[in-house]
Amino acid sequence: MARGKVALALAGGGPEGAIYEIGALRALSESVAGLDLNQMDIYIGVSAGAFIAANLANRMTTAQMCRAIVKEEPGEHPFRPETFFQPAGREFFGRAARIPKLLREALKKGLQPSPDPILADALMRLGRALPVGIADNGPIREYLEKIYSIKGRTNDFRELDHQLYVVATELETGRAVRFGEPGWDHVPIAQAVQASTALPGMYRPVQIEGRYFVDGVLLKTLHASVALEGGAELVLCINPIVPVDLHTAAGQVPNGFLVERGLPTVLSQTFRTLIHSRLHVGLGSYTEKYPEADVVLFEPRRDDYRMFFTNIFTFSSRKTVCEHAYNVTRRQLLSRADELDPLLARHGMSLRRGVLEDTSRNLWEGVGVSAVGGEVEHQPTLARLDRSLDRLESLLAR
Repeated sequence: MARGKVALALAGGGPEGAIYEIGALRALSESVAGLDLNQMDIYIGVSAGAFIAANLANRMTTAQMCRAIVKEEPGEHPFRPETFFQPAGREFFGRAARIPKLLREALKKGLQPSPDPILADALMRLGRALPVGIADNGPIREYLEKIYSIKGRTNDFRELDHQLYVVATELETGRAVRFGEPGWDHVPIAQAVQASTALPGMYRPVQIEGRYFVDGVLLKTLHASVALEGGAELVLCINPIVPVDLHTAAGQVPNGFLVERGLPTVLSQTFRTLIHSRLHVGLGSYTEKYPEADVVLFEPRRDDYRMFFTNIFTFSSRKTVCEHAYNVTRRQLLSRADELDPLLARHGMSLRRGVLEDTSRNLWEGVGVSAVGGEVEHQPTLARLDRSLDRLESLLAR
């Protein structure tokens, strides 16, 4: 019997979410026989998940992406979280240039008799001078344009071997747009990912063909329904966005009250709670609407405070988050083996129990990297192969 369609749906979560997904995907790749993450029938990516889904659809392996986190050598295109946080200088200066005109308008309005509060009106006018984003995600598009220009990859949805959907929200209508479907498949993949990652407040909305787009997570967390509507019989989902529960993590986190950590932490917990609640409501509706399909979700535990208090701008933290996601996903696969074995068997797959039970298994050695004294270096044979591939890839890129 021919295998039905298999899909992968990846949620957002910023750069730390992307790194978490890379580690989790590597665990799935190693541990599930019959699963090829570069040969999925359908890929759906939202926000940071769009970044990873587009890479997989473009034949980048989980091993390559793991190495990109810890390598600084040509050919592997190192993944630097700073790419996601370039200051939006043009936005700040452009908005600041509006202030004199807005002040004149406010003053003129204030000199006229009016029953409306003068101060409130002035503040509303000056609000137009506030930047709509503090960071520029144009470098994300540029990064992807560079790695998709290598031979064998593409920046065109229509040239991919498999269906890729990158979901964003149109700002003026509040509706989801699926880049990659007919009518939107002519938009370059890199630009679609830029739009999908444009979290309001963090990034300026991305303009495409006279319309503005923001983060796709505003409407749904995973958009797994896109795959189910496309006939997928198995959808594997990864969501790195979960609210932390400090009561279950009691004693592990110093200064446990989130309010003591300031506004960004409070907003992060609020956002995560809203997103996570909506996700599970959506998953429940899939069971009723698509009873013949299987949807499997992997995500951190709510007491997993490491994903909440992590500075991914340091090399060691990026490495730790990826490794942590890899180990967490391996443990989940093993603990859920009785549930997953018959489910995967229906789709021609199976768990590699021996791999999951091997406690000596190491993420970095599995991708051709070994950790020595806190530094990362290649194992000798793989190092020579990597250097040869790097030179070949650089020549092809030129």
